[in-house]
Amino acid sequence: MNRTRFGPGRVAAAPFTPGDAVVLLALAGVLYVGARLAFEAPADVTGPDISLDVAALPWYAALSLARMAAAYALSLAFSLAYGWYAAGHRRAERVMMPLLDVLQSVPILSFLPVVLLSLSVLLPTAVAAELAAVVLIFTSQVWNMTFSVYQSAKTVPVELREAAAVFRFGTWFRLKVVELPFAANGLVWNSIMSWAGGWFFLMAAEMFTVGSRDFRLPGLGSYLSTAAQQGDVHAIALGVAALVALIVALDQLLWRPLLAWAQRFRLETVEGEAARSSWFRDLLARSWLVERARARWWTPALERLDRRWQHPLAPVVPDGAVDSPPTWRARVLALVAGLGGAHLGVRALQMLATVPPAQWLEIAVGLGATLLRVAAALVIAAAWTLPVGVAIGLRPRLAAVLQPVAQVAASVPATALFPVLLLALLQLPGGLNVAAVLLMLLGTQWYLLFNVIAGANAIPQDLRDTAALLRLSRRERWRTLLGPAVFPYAVTGAITAAGGAWNASIVAEYVEFGGRTHAAVGVGATIARATAEGDFALLLAATLAMVGAVVLINRLVWRPLYRLAEARYRME
Repeated sequence: MNRTRFGPGRVAAAPFTPGDAVVLLALAGVLYVGARLAFEAPADVTGPDISLDVAALPWYAALSLARMAAAYALSLAFSLAYGWYAAGHRRAERVMMPLLDVLQSVPILSFLPVVLLSLSVLLPTAVAAELAAVVLIFTSQVWNMTFSVYQSAKTVPVELREAAAVFRFGTWFRLKVVELPFAANGLVWNSIMSWAGGWFFLMAAEMFTVGSRDFRLPGLGSYLSTAAQQGDVHAIALGVAALVALIVALDQLLWRPLLAWAQRFRLETVEGEAARSSWFRDLLARSWLVERARARWWTPALERLDRRWQHPLAPVVPDGAVDSPPTWRARVLALVAGLGGAHLGVRALQMLATVPPAQWLEIAVGLGATLLRVAAALVIAAAWTLPVGVAIGLRPRLAAVLQPVAQVAASVPATALFPVLLLALLQLPGGLNVAAVLLMLLGTQWYLLFNVIAGANAIPQDLRDTAALLRLSRRERWRTLLGPAVFPYAVTGAITAAGGAWNASIVAEYVEFGGRTHAAVGVGATIARATAEGDFALLLAATLAMVGAVVLINRLVWRPLYRLAEARYRME
């Protein structure tokens, strides 16, 4: 593990730059347009009745799975394109990464009413609800995958980049042979976490109301939400059982084969421990139909891509990043977008001016309270996920047992169980303040756990053997090998976990159960109340305040840690 700084030094980014202000202004403009469209939305919207009959569960499970799959396909395409391009182009990186900070910090549940009501103006209500559900699930899946691709592309070992330069690999072959294989392990683990995050917000995506408008959709999430609202414990148990069965099936038929496949891309100079196995992958490998499809379609398609996109004599930069000047078209597009964003931003500021000082004070106090809960949830999560994640990542036999358990635990929507837990927690000292931290923890600790597992799993076997031969103490082993190895992955997990905690505050600080509303002091509760009341000015103000706070924290805390991981803690 190389712990020395290399390459030209980088100037640390300012905590809050003019670029961040431009991005926030553009975001305010987008929210303003959505809010204006929302005023034109139909006044009366009623979704279909949700049956709690057990016979409806298979159909509901299929509908939810289809929405999850559509959102994941969009997330994967976005993550690969955005993360790879931002990592490889310095000029674009200066804009794209602050933009990613803003986008991943936008509270999903505060943005959904604007998206949903806007789409209902332009499209039939059923289509608008389906698209909004996919968008919500997409925004709960995509950010940790994008950060994973970006982190992997930035930490590709220099010797691999130099080998690509020696062989004169162009952009396509460098991506295919070096960058994507190096990112595969982390991307698969983050994909598992993305599906878990999608399940977490499934109830909100399929059972959403804005004032008197009911945009419910048939699915597992709406089944669990309806059962929770009616206090039907039997139906909740059936819904959770169906969800667990679906998660286990996906683990056996999709994620275990992908994890076994990703093992082949680990950096190794000696033979490692027993590789992960998958009975379904072995079954497909012996299939005559799969072999014929690979020979007839897959291999020829890759060869055509190789012939079309490979440029053997293309210039290759050893550190993988280029800094090409923008074209005149890009300048014109940026100018037009800037003028449009400025106009919409000004209109958004006019809407914000209608928010009274008392509500701004409520937002400021709420930000402080929510920040304390987010910090508490993150500290508790780090305390157990670091040792447990390293243990799972280093021991394949232990991973075979605990990884599916962790995946199931991460995927069960905490919002389905929260009303039941709330009854007990409200009787304890602290009440909803403690319960809110618990719900944030249930929804965000898995981002850290799965990233730490991926980091520990990526440690080459020769480094593990060397540490064993040197008979290092546990403390020295953590200081010289385990800590530096998982550090970049832990930073990625912490960023997405913190963002998830801010998002979870909306459902954690404002809870409706048994016909009663329980609210804690916090910006999440303010956003939830503004959504329920249809107060779009307060919703815009609270959302932008939360986004600004998260961006500031990202620039002061997480971005410097990312730079440290890139410069000092990478495999060489």
